[in-house]
Amino acid sequence: MRSGRYISQPSGYKAFIPNPLPPEPMNMDWEMQDLLSKADRALGRLDGITEILPNPDLFVAMYIKQEAVLSSQIEGTQASLIDVLEFESELAKGVLSDKKDVYEVINYISAFNYGIERLKTFPMSLRLLKEIHARLLQNVRGAEKDPGQFRKSQNWIGHPGCLLSDASFVPPTVDEMNRSMGELELFLYNESLHIPVLIKVGLVHAQFETIHPFLDGNGRMGRLLITFLLCNWGILQHPLLYLSYYFKKNRQQYYECLQGVRDHDRWEEWLKFFLNGVYSVSQEATTKAREIVRMREQHREIVGGMGQRALPLLEYLYQSPVINVRRLAQEIGIPYSTLNKTVAAFEDAGLLVNTSKTQRNRIYSYKQYLDLFQDM
Repeated sequence: MRSGRYISQPSGYKAFIPNPLPPEPMNMDWEMQDLLSKADRALGRLDGITEILPNPDLFVAMYIKQEAVLSSQIEGTQASLIDVLEFESELAKGVLSDKKDVYEVINYISAFNYGIERLKTFPMSLRLLKEIHARLLQNVRGAEKDPGQFRKSQNWIGHPGCLLSDASFVPPTVDEMNRSMGELELFLYNESLHIPVLIKVGLVHAQFETIHPFLDGNGRMGRLLITFLLCNWGILQHPLLYLSYYFKKNRQQYYECLQGVRDHDRWEEWLKFFLNGVYSVSQEATTKAREIVRMREQHREIVGGMGQRALPLLEYLYQSPVINVRRLAQEIGIPYSTLNKTVAAFEDAGLLVNTSKTQRNRIYSYKQYLDLFQDM
């Protein structure tokens, strides 16, 4: 098969040994070419939409948070976007969340931001993957499983608590894993291969998930890799494509397509699924960006008559859509009573919603803005 083969191991299980990329021959039929064309155009529109955003970095930051939440939820984490934003709002006061899952999402955000910054001066490589992985698992679940290092023992995929003998899939042995990761790195920079970028990214993601080079965190790392490669290769100027929503929504098909590559050599089926995800997520993100611009202009008109503090508060909400009034007053140097009146006016206008459980240290959320991301 083009994808690889299962090899029986001395202890009785069979490990999958992937062949180097690319799979040849590739069947680029009319359906795949059409999907590739649509995905390319949608991704280009998404990259260009940042030109009309008032502050694209704030939009990107919110997208990263939601991607972190969804990608972590695929792995069983229960933290929500609101949990993360409330954590950030309270962190400055030294209040730490008692929800351990929140820290996994915060680590994902940290790993993402670290990777994007490093790619400005350092190419995507096995070394960088290890650096990012170390941040992903720092002081959270999986921290005991050699963060930042490729595995030195066999791992496997299956239902929680299953044994190696009952695994639904066994990745390559340690020696074969190291060889395969070396081949994957060479594939990334093989300029003699004239493969469309989105096809190449789809191939790399599937191959990485098959190799499963870490003891934990492979799923999240594989999803991070998609956006990192698109930015590294200059396809995206801003890291705006996040496929975790699509993978989570179509989780069963996602796993079946990946396993179909290994068991039945169905590379084309996986690539069509992947390209359709790029297209649909790009379309939706572009629509959301336009909705944000329209909403911002409408809300600027609403707060126009609320006094000189209103417009700066509205702009601040795009940076931090969950606020603690007392902390915010200290942070921006406005008397609490003055800010409290502006917040009350926002609440009366339906722009802010009180989500506090107590009267002290009230917390408000910019619900209409948050809803645009939580619907994704």
